[in-house]
Amino acid sequence: MSDSKSVPAILRRPQRVRYLKLIAVFKMMKGALLLVLGFSLLFVTSRPAWLDQISDWADDKILLAHSRAVLFLLNKLQDILAGGQLRATGLLALFYCGVLFTEGIGVYLQKRWAELLMVFATAALIPVEVRHIWHRPSIAAFVILIANCFIVWFLYRVLKRETPHAARPVERDVAKIV
Repeated sequence: MSDSKSVPAILRRPQRVRYLKLIAVFKMMKGALLLVLGFSLLFVTSRPAWLDQISDWADDKILLAHSRAVLFLLNKLQDILAGGQLRATGLLALFYCGVLFTEGIGVYLQKRWAELLMVFATAALIPVEVRHIWHRPSIAAFVILIANCFIVWFLYRVLKRETPHAARPVERDVAKIV
């Protein structure tokens, strides 16, 4: 693709770098949110006194003695907390936070391996997002799906257009070899 007219403007060097950095910042912001979520899930579950205070407050404010549904839901929440599911969710959030920070920093620094990682990691989540929209449609879920589809498409086009350094022909000086 040596003809620059056949290349979309979004894939030309200055705009491409700008979009890559914007995508990287987006991924790092998602990673920061997951970092906060992961640590808060691990921190709250390790403080049973806090959970007891929250439970007592809820008992006073929503009159649990008169609501079987709320009592049932709070008992289910207590079972989840006792079973360690919230702790596992916190650890999973921290793991995915690490993946997002790795992707974001690597793409910001324009590393090819990070672009490949981002394509695969983002594309793997698209079926989950489609299922989510199918069962619980919302504007936010749709916007996230569109953003992730754009990221996959854009990075695929960037990776397809650029050849890796190892595949580029190396000019050798014949006089040095002989």
